[in-house]
Amino acid sequence: MKNIIISPSILNSDFLHLEDEIQKIITAGGSWLHLDVMDGDFVPNISVGNLFLERISPSINLIKDVHIMISKPIIHIEKFAKAGADYLTFHYEACKDNEEINQIIDLIHSYGMKAGLSIKPNTLVEEIFPFLDKLDIALIMSVEPGEGGQKFIEDSLTRISSLKHEIRKRNAETLISVDGGINDKTAPLCIQSGADILVVGSYLFNSQDFVSNYKKLLK
Repeated sequence: MKNIIISPSILNSDFLHLEDEIQKIITAGGSWLHLDVMDGDFVPNISVGNLFLERISPSINLIKDVHIMISKPIIHIEKFAKAGADYLTFHYEACKDNEEINQIIDLIHSYGMKAGLSIKPNTLVEEIFPFLDKLDIALIMSVEPGEGGQKFIEDSLTRISSLKHEIRKRNAETLISVDGGINDKTAPLCIQSGADILVVGSYLFNSQDFVSNYKKLLK
């Protein structure tokens, strides 16, 4: 089986015991931490931001996989770089045109971060194709962004397969990340379709046995 990355989303964690929640990731053998940033404009809800990341980064020896679901992402890139993001993924739908998307990707790279581009479920997967040669991550949202605990959208599997086909055709090194409704049933389907990274929230943090559930995702 290929090397699959699990990126646990702390949106679903217990913030009152965040240190314990992060320790669960480490105990399970994880090396990534996913942070969802929502502004109440691009998506309905509001979550943590760059200041939160800045506070926790120095004490967390995990790869910070940051997904910004915000309007006007270009004005926030430097803030997340300084806050400690390793990967920074923004949304196709938050940009006015392809020129701006290329500009943001270049800006992310200029700060030494890896760049990711995400699409909502109703956006054609082909919209990502022009940027694959520059992207480190292509993120397929398998639920509507903005809220945890939603049901996996089955059509996402076709989108993952199409994206993987295009990546191989271009001989690109872009990793496919899938976010939303990931559990022990949907994880293997995503992996079979071509996913490299699984963003997992409620299935892990709302479970009685984080470590056991983490390992189930990799079977």
